[in-house]
Amino acid sequence: MNTVQQLHQLGQSIWCDNIQRGLLVNGEFAGMIARGEIRGVTSNPTIFMNAMTKTSDYDAGLAPLAQAGHSAEQIFWQLAVEDIIAGADLLTPLYQQSNAGDGYISLEVSPYLAHDTESTISEARRLWKLINRPNLMIKIPATGVSLPAIRAAIADGINVNVTLIFSRERYAEVMEAYLQGLEQRVAAGLPVDRIASVASFFVSRVDSKVDGRLTEMINRADERADQAAQLLGKAAIANAKLAYADYKVVFGGERFQALRARGARVQRPLWASTSTKNPHYPDLMYVDTLVGPDTVNTVPPQTLHALLDHGVIRPNTVEEDLAGAEQALQALEQMGIAMRAVTQELEDEGVASFSQAFAEVVEQMEQRRQAVLQAS
Repeated sequence: MNTVQQLHQLGQSIWCDNIQRGLLVNGEFAGMIARGEIRGVTSNPTIFMNAMTKTSDYDAGLAPLAQAGHSAEQIFWQLAVEDIIAGADLLTPLYQQSNAGDGYISLEVSPYLAHDTESTISEARRLWKLINRPNLMIKIPATGVSLPAIRAAIADGINVNVTLIFSRERYAEVMEAYLQGLEQRVAAGLPVDRIASVASFFVSRVDSKVDGRLTEMINRADERADQAAQLLGKAAIANAKLAYADYKVVFGGERFQALRARGARVQRPLWASTSTKNPHYPDLMYVDTLVGPDTVNTVPPQTLHALLDHGVIRPNTVEEDLAGAEQALQALEQMGIAMRAVTQELEDEGVASFSQAFAEVVEQMEQRRQAVLQAS
């Protein structure tokens, strides 16, 4: 039994934070599923940007679209949708075997829509209908403006992966949107038993941001330098552990129990951004500390390889030392590092980063489109 299978026995699913046509074509993607190494897949604009601009995997698919007169953005979406459909179909047996517990693949709405509620709703509906796979999740960012879109999508019966969650406050709003969407369906006499959602709570980026501020204190020999050194690498895991505690309160409460009686599923916390950015930290730092029931950890290829190679699995680590987690965040606040400000910066930067990646991939599609037209 590999480490991914061990985690699954403890209630956590490992999804792969990557998709690329080459892996779909050469059989590696199917092999990862067959070997029990992954139980789902997530994607984002940066992943597609890397896949489409740094490989030649998409050249054969791009040429006929360019010759047919498609725009660069239309070409991107066509190629991305083809990948998602292929991945969804490969994951379908797992989706069926797990009774819709796993086997999902995610596609994000355009990051340009992160601050446009109605357009996000329309795009979620368009992609859901276009791809037409029950194991698809539409990714919607957890910006304040997008919260009504999350609620509307759930009410429509669309599976949603809520992405770019950094703060416990925003996470509470995401859980509320999910519950309201389910309640809206129940009020309309619609079923809720086949709707799936995950809340993607980002981890390592929190440490990157907080550690930067702590390091400034250390470098200028601030009077709090010693305390700052003790807090390096503590914020992200503490933030995630307390978010899981929040999850247990909401989904263990009477309100959700009424929905569960109708077959509703919990909105699983999904730990995202779990590769280690600091080379001085253990490579599985954001994996082995966040094991818990009803959770997902989506890992990039290098972290997946590390997990399979030398991961050491212990149960329910996400609930260990919650008092220490509270103390770490309180200490940061006392040192002037306000988590609300940190997490809002991270949300803004996340939206901007995905928008930039989307712009870059469309620009690359335009260059390749022009090259095809000039050669023909």
